[in-house]
Amino acid sequence: MNNDNELNAPKKDYCRPMHTTEHILNQAMCRRFNCGRSFSAHIEAKKSKCDYRFEDPSKVPSAEALAEVEAEVNEVISRNLDVFSKVVTRQEASEYTDLSRLPQDASEMVKLVFVGDYDVCLCIGAHVANTSEIGKFRIISSDYKDGVLRLRWKVDPER
Repeated sequence: MNNDNELNAPKKDYCRPMHTTEHILNQAMCRRFNCGRSFSAHIEAKKSKCDYRFEDPSKVPSAEALAEVEAEVNEVISRNLDVFSKVVTRQEASEYTDLSRLPQDASEMVKLVFVGDYDVCLCIGAHVANTSEIGKFRIISSDYKDGVLRLRWKVDPER
């Protein structure tokens, strides 16, 4: 484990608008369905996917519920929220967010990313400075298999 005051480096170059949108989508899913943040994600410039656990098939969101998630994400984006980060100790971070998915080799200092007052989570990736830079979010497909809801989505540059 890295115990000095340096942060771990990102493992990839992130598409800032898509990566920031992932934070908003995760918070919308948590708030609406109490499913936790995505456990697996593939974030790219053209389209992305997030996987969420829904062990009980009766709890899987309907098409109408996913349309409401899409509307919520777009509403949050339209607020023109500032996106900023704060470097804190692991102990300080635990006051804001769950640390259970933090890798064992993570540094003692970690970065919290805030999307206005809507979301806060641990993240070492790159983000937009304001949600006004994102565009329009759209869920392009979803499927459910073996306890996992997969959402495929994209962001169009124009709102």
